[in-house]
Amino acid sequence: MSEIRTALHVSRITVIDMGNTGLVYHPAYLEHDMGPGHPESPNRLCAIMQQLEQSGTMARVTKIEPRKAEDEWITQVHTPGYASALNRAAPTTGRVSLDPDTSMSPGSLNAAYLAAGGALAAVDAIMAQQVEHVFCAVRPPGHHAEAGRAMGFCLFNNVAIAARYVQKKYGLTRVLIVDWDVHHGNGTQHSFEDDPSVLFFSTHQYPHYPGTGRGTERGQGAGVGFTVNVPMEAGEGDEAYHEIFLKSLVPAADMFKPEFVIISAGFDAHNDDPLASMGLTEAGYTDLTNIVAGIAKRHAQGRILSSLEGGYNLTALAASVEAHIKALLAV
Repeated sequence: MSEIRTALHVSRITVIDMGNTGLVYHPAYLEHDMGPGHPESPNRLCAIMQQLEQSGTMARVTKIEPRKAEDEWITQVHTPGYASALNRAAPTTGRVSLDPDTSMSPGSLNAAYLAAGGALAAVDAIMAQQVEHVFCAVRPPGHHAEAGRAMGFCLFNNVAIAARYVQKKYGLTRVLIVDWDVHHGNGTQHSFEDDPSVLFFSTHQYPHYPGTGRGTERGQGAGVGFTVNVPMEAGEGDEAYHEIFLKSLVPAADMFKPEFVIISAGFDAHNDDPLASMGLTEAGYTDLTNIVAGIAKRHAQGRILSSLEGGYNLTALAASVEAHIKALLAV
């Protein structure tokens, strides 16, 4: 993959604006490295970008440059103490362990700020009507990150930060977050579980890491009913996901009427993924994308921000991301 990384660095020189679907990417995302053999590796983005380049899909998207997220937006979701602790912990050499699955290398903190900032830049591009939807090819991922804790490969909760940014900067009041990663987005749920302005919908293999996401978890206080968890059994695939999205997501979203839609786009529910036991295919991800795009078209002027979470079989990940982006391009 080293030659792919070199090519990706060179490709940043040329920026071509093409279509109604944007792509956020930065070579600094490759500098977050949790060590040999770790499934959340830089090769994930290398595989995605190579697939998009070779297929010609890259030429059809609008390139969006990320920026480093400002702490005022990070701390809408994370505690100031947590952000400060990450900055203090960031190593100049070697690696620092944050939890049994998550560590930081010298490039990790910069990548994390650019990942969160990539989501913010995507929001800006959508709200400026430069594009209707954006896929953020970012890492580290985010949906397990809690207000004061890194976990599950995640440092900053990119989608949660973007949701608050949509509301605080642009004044939109209702945000839908759809999390189809195979692992439950505990950090995102906990960020908004008492908040009726964010509808959080999650499908996930259960029981599976991190152990949260029971169907009885429906929110707290004023947020009761605005958390919708659909635990799924190992082996369920395209047809089961289709039925759940039509019967559970669509009615809830149509009642909520979101003004902005965010996808926690994990691709580890693919039937070839090594960290889970679900049965989605590329066709299934196309179908889920079309269902979510229908919701966005009815209620949110088509606005969708999709941000990469999991997906650990490189071939399946790259093919699924391409299917997802092509579905967005066809909307």
